[in-house]
Amino acid sequence: MNLTVLDKIKAYKLVEIENDKKVKSLSDIEALAKAAPKVRPFARALASKDSSFHSLIAEIKKASPSKGLIRKDFDPSQIAKAYQAGGAVCMSVLTDTPSFQGAKHYLDEAKKVTSLPALRKDFMYDTYQVAEARSLNADCILIIMAAVSDLQAQELEEAAFSWNMDALLEVHDEKELERAINLKSKLIGINNRNLKTFKTDINITRNLAKLVPENRFLISESGLNSSKDLQDLHSHGASAFLIGESLMRQDDVEAATRHLISKPISEYL
Repeated sequence: MNLTVLDKIKAYKLVEIENDKKVKSLSDIEALAKAAPKVRPFARALASKDSSFHSLIAEIKKASPSKGLIRKDFDPSQIAKAYQAGGAVCMSVLTDTPSFQGAKHYLDEAKKVTSLPALRKDFMYDTYQVAEARSLNADCILIIMAAVSDLQAQELEEAAFSWNMDALLEVHDEKELERAINLKSKLIGINNRNLKTFKTDINITRNLAKLVPENRFLISESGLNSSKDLQDLHSHGASAFLIGESLMRQDDVEAATRHLISKPISEYL
């Protein structure tokens, strides 16, 4: 049987989690989580954004399994400051090391120099990771429906809520969307990237958006490169956008961020 990219990530991630537990017990992690700075409301920041402009979750990502190294000149603090100055509403910070060259300490580094809420972008399988996310100063976690069972998703979501964090439920197809809608979180992320093949297609958002209930907040993720892409998917129902690679490749991240979202939505109509 051929293993997908997601299968390979799950295999090393489960080993990583068990190793982490040997270094720091759950009680140790929970103590650190309780001592972490106060949560910055992630979902509220997105919902309260001036609706005249597109809402952006800007991602701090050094590399990916499909593209390799994305940004050689990589300083999470400087990138975070550039994103905030450019108008991003929230940040997404990769903390997975083997596939994305991320690091857990990047989260706190990004938070310390900005006032933006931050998503811990990682592959979550265990509630230990949720407490760890809070200890790392995260405000929101990612729950990838393709990676977990319904029970796991529910446990991860409940753990996030118990720490006053938000949970972004990520889906790629209709079945995953149906499962996500049965959970409590209002944040639904449609990933245009298939995590089994890592190929992207923004038609995924176009096709699934109409199935998302009106009481959910829809975020389109991956494969977005221009303000035209944002307006296209906004017209299909997306309320915010998670973008990393196209911004991380720019020499001037602040200017690129500002250019992407500076045009009022009304000018496209």
